[in-house]
Amino acid sequence: MATLDSVAEFAGVARARLGGFRHTTVPETAELRRAAVVLCVAEFDGAASVIVIKRAYRGRNAGQWGLPGGRFEDGETPVEAGLRELREELGLVLPEDAVLGRLDDFPATSGFAITPIVAAVEGPVTLAPNSEVHSVHPVRLDRLAAPDTPAWATQPNGAPPLLQMRLGPAMLLHAPTGALLWQFREVVLLDHPDARIADFAQPDWTRR
Repeated sequence: MATLDSVAEFAGVARARLGGFRHTTVPETAELRRAAVVLCVAEFDGAASVIVIKRAYRGRNAGQWGLPGGRFEDGETPVEAGLRELREELGLVLPEDAVLGRLDDFPATSGFAITPIVAAVEGPVTLAPNSEVHSVHPVRLDRLAAPDTPAWATQPNGAPPLLQMRLGPAMLLHAPTGALLWQFREVVLLDHPDARIADFAQPDWTRR
């Protein structure tokens, strides 16, 4: 397991593991829309934690769990889009050298290919959520890495099992966000570079 004692130690391990990780990219199509999210690790209450948000109860993805992020603007790279969304949604400004690497694109049933960027910020952070964010929920890395965090729920009619990431009281996350956190856990925290997520089942309500 990656060192979870401090953000600095995490960042060193994560940069090395992601540097050797061969991420997948969803091919371009005429219908494809692209978005980027940031798995941002910072210190909260003395513990290295990844920032998870709950979306505002209006608009797209109303009330759903998510990661800071959104669709690309014209000409943006995934890193540029992710860091811009992090700044707009949480008021957190990171330089590009805070980015440690990226994970696999996830083909969401909503029609987006989501590119996950991994970043870390050392020292105290002050967040200023905008109107798109209902609440902010830092999840400790040791909680994310715990053996009982992922579970697989059986679905009817022979459908593939559904991932459930149990991150805390009333925090049960499915794909896409749950899948991105699962791969972050497996690849970065547990050093399982063969962990892939493209075929993970998604609940019907994520199609909105």
